[in-house]
Amino acid sequence: MPSVNKLYTDFKRQGFEVLLVSFREDPELVKRTALERGYPATVLIDQSGEVAGKGYGVWGPPTAYFVDQRGRLLGRVFGPRDWGSPAARAFLQALLDGGRKR
Repeated sequence: MPSVNKLYTDFKRQGFEVLLVSFREDPELVKRTALERGYPATVLIDQSGEVAGKGYGVWGPPTAYFVDQRGRLLGRVFGPRDWGSPAARAFLQALLDGGRKR
């Protein structure tokens, strides 16, 4: 999560948004954990897992979705990633730059 938090902080002025989704977890535990860890991004809670699982096909974290400003799904990746790597940062910057050129 530190690399996701850093990306969010570094790119939010360019229109990058992060929504953290917790599913099938106790809402109070999620809220407390997010507060204790100082997550800068919004944390959404799907206690039943219905939205994440049935709606978006997320059955195991972590899963990342890339959605443009019009709400179109650009892609998704499953499993842990090093979001602090130069390649990840370049990928994100390319997505952000592409969104501005439309």
